[in-house]
Amino acid sequence: MNPFSRNLRKEIGKMRKVYFWDLGIRNALISNFNPLSLRDDTGALWENFLITERLKRNHYQQHYANYFFWRTYQQQEIDFIEEYGGKLHAYEFKWKASKKVKFPKAFLDAYPGSETTVVTLDNYWDFLSVG
Repeated sequence: MNPFSRNLRKEIGKMRKVYFWDLGIRNALISNFNPLSLRDDTGALWENFLITERLKRNHYQQHYANYFFWRTYQQQEIDFIEEYGGKLHAYEFKWKASKKVKFPKAFLDAYPGSETTVVTLDNYWDFLSVG
Protein backbone atom coordinates (compact mmCIF):
# COMPACT_ATOMS: atom_id res chain seq x y z
CA MET A 1 0.00 0.00 0.00
CA ASN A 2 1.28 3.44 -0.87
CA PRO A 3 1.64 6.30 1.58
CA PHE A 4 -0.71 9.28 1.33
CA SER A 5 1.16 12.54 0.98
CA ARG A 6 0.31 15.99 -0.32
CA ASN A 7 2.93 17.79 1.79
CA LEU A 8 6.28 16.27 0.89
CA ARG A 9 8.19 18.30 3.49
CA LYS A 10 6.33 16.85 6.47
CA GLU A 11 4.88 13.57 5.24
CA ILE A 12 6.74 10.46 4.22
CA GLY A 13 5.86 9.65 0.64
CA LYS A 14 8.18 6.85 -0.43
CA MET A 15 8.03 3.79 1.82
CA ARG A 16 5.25 1.28 1.12
CA LYS A 17 3.51 -1.19 3.42
CA VAL A 18 2.98 -4.80 2.44
CA TYR A 19 0.04 -6.89 3.63
CA PHE A 20 -0.64 -10.61 3.28
CA TRP A 21 -3.94 -11.91 1.90
CA ASP A 22 -3.32 -15.09 3.87
CA LEU A 23 -2.10 -14.52 7.42
CA GLY A 24 -1.14 -18.20 7.68
CA ILE A 25 1.57 -17.60 5.08
CA ARG A 26 2.76 -14.56 7.06
CA ASN A 27 2.92 -16.65 10.22
CA ALA A 28 4.78 -19.42 8.40
CA LEU A 29 7.36 -16.98 7.03
CA ILE A 30 8.13 -15.70 10.52
CA SER A 31 7.67 -19.17 12.14
CA ASN A 32 5.16 -17.96 14.70
CA PHE A 33 1.94 -19.88 15.28
CA ASN A 34 1.57 -18.97 18.95
CA PRO A 35 -1.80 -17.88 20.38
CA LEU A 36 -2.45 -14.14 20.30
CA SER A 37 -1.93 -13.91 24.05
CA LEU A 38 1.71 -14.96 23.59
CA ARG A 39 2.55 -12.81 20.57
CA ASP A 40 4.17 -9.42 20.34
CA ASP A 41 2.78 -8.72 16.85
CA THR A 42 -0.95 -8.86 17.65
CA GLY A 43 -1.47 -5.25 16.54
CA ALA A 44 0.20 -5.90 13.19
CA LEU A 45 -1.88 -9.05 12.66
CA TRP A 46 -5.07 -7.13 13.52
CA GLU A 47 -4.19 -4.32 11.11
CA ASN A 48 -3.34 -6.78 8.31
CA PHE A 49 -6.57 -8.73 8.85
CA LEU A 50 -8.79 -5.64 8.85
CA ILE A 51 -7.22 -4.07 5.78
CA THR A 52 -7.29 -7.18 3.61
CA GLU A 53 -10.84 -8.04 4.63
CA ARG A 54 -11.94 -4.45 3.92
CA LEU A 55 -10.34 -4.61 0.46
CA LYS A 56 -12.18 -7.88 -0.23
CA ARG A 57 -15.46 -6.39 1.01
CA ASN A 58 -15.05 -3.31 -1.18
CA HIS A 59 -14.23 -5.47 -4.20
CA TYR A 60 -17.33 -7.63 -3.70
CA GLN A 61 -19.52 -4.54 -3.32
CA GLN A 62 -17.84 -2.80 -6.27
CA HIS A 63 -17.02 0.08 -3.95
CA TYR A 64 -14.10 1.82 -5.61
CA ALA A 65 -11.64 3.79 -3.53
CA ASN A 66 -7.98 4.72 -3.36
CA TYR A 67 -6.13 3.17 -0.43
CA PHE A 68 -3.28 4.64 1.59
CA PHE A 69 -1.65 4.91 4.97
CA TRP A 70 -0.23 8.16 6.36
CA ARG A 71 3.02 8.81 8.19
CA THR A 72 5.13 11.83 9.08
CA TYR A 73 8.81 12.28 9.85
CA GLN A 74 7.71 12.99 13.45
CA GLN A 75 6.48 9.37 13.78
CA GLN A 76 2.77 10.20 13.53
CA GLU A 77 0.72 7.61 11.66
CA ILE A 78 -2.75 6.66 10.49
CA ASP A 79 -3.18 2.97 9.72
CA PHE A 80 -5.55 3.15 6.75
CA ILE A 81 -7.07 5.82 4.54
CA GLU A 82 -9.76 5.36 1.92
CA GLU A 83 -10.33 8.16 -0.55
CA TYR A 84 -13.71 8.15 -2.28
CA GLY A 85 -16.46 10.60 -3.05
CA GLY A 86 -13.95 13.45 -2.85
CA LYS A 87 -13.33 12.76 0.83
CA LEU A 88 -10.73 11.07 3.03
CA HIS A 89 -11.85 8.40 5.50
CA ALA A 90 -9.11 7.70 8.06
CA TYR A 91 -9.04 4.58 10.25
CA GLU A 92 -7.01 3.60 13.27
CA PHE A 93 -7.00 -0.07 14.27
CA LYS A 94 -6.66 -1.00 17.94
CA TRP A 95 -6.72 -4.54 19.28
CA LYS A 96 -7.41 -3.27 22.80
CA ALA A 97 -10.38 -0.91 22.99
CA SER A 98 -9.08 0.52 26.26
CA LYS A 99 -6.37 2.47 24.45
CA LYS A 100 -7.26 6.14 24.03
CA VAL A 101 -6.85 7.17 20.40
CA LYS A 102 -6.32 10.69 19.15
CA PHE A 103 -5.88 11.28 15.46
CA PRO A 104 -2.78 13.37 14.76
CA LYS A 105 -3.46 17.10 14.78
CA ALA A 106 -1.12 17.46 11.81
CA PHE A 107 -3.42 15.23 9.73
CA LEU A 108 -6.63 16.89 10.91
CA ASP A 109 -5.19 20.35 10.19
CA ALA A 110 -3.82 19.38 6.77
CA TYR A 111 -6.96 17.53 5.66
CA PRO A 112 -9.98 19.22 7.27
CA GLY A 113 -13.29 17.51 6.75
CA SER A 114 -11.78 14.04 6.80
CA GLU A 115 -13.84 11.40 8.57
CA THR A 116 -12.03 9.51 11.33
CA THR A 117 -12.92 6.15 12.86
CA VAL A 118 -11.26 3.92 15.42
CA VAL A 119 -11.85 0.22 14.71
CA THR A 120 -11.64 -2.19 17.66
CA LEU A 121 -12.93 -5.64 18.60
CA ASP A 122 -16.13 -3.90 19.68
CA ASN A 123 -17.00 -2.41 16.28
CA TYR A 124 -14.92 -4.18 13.64
CA TRP A 125 -17.94 -5.93 12.15
CA ASP A 126 -19.41 -2.55 11.16
CA PHE A 127 -16.14 -1.87 9.30
CA LEU A 128 -16.19 -5.21 7.48
CA SER A 129 -19.88 -5.94 6.96
CA VAL A 130 -21.67 -5.60 3.68
CA GLY A 131 -24.42 -3.12 3.67
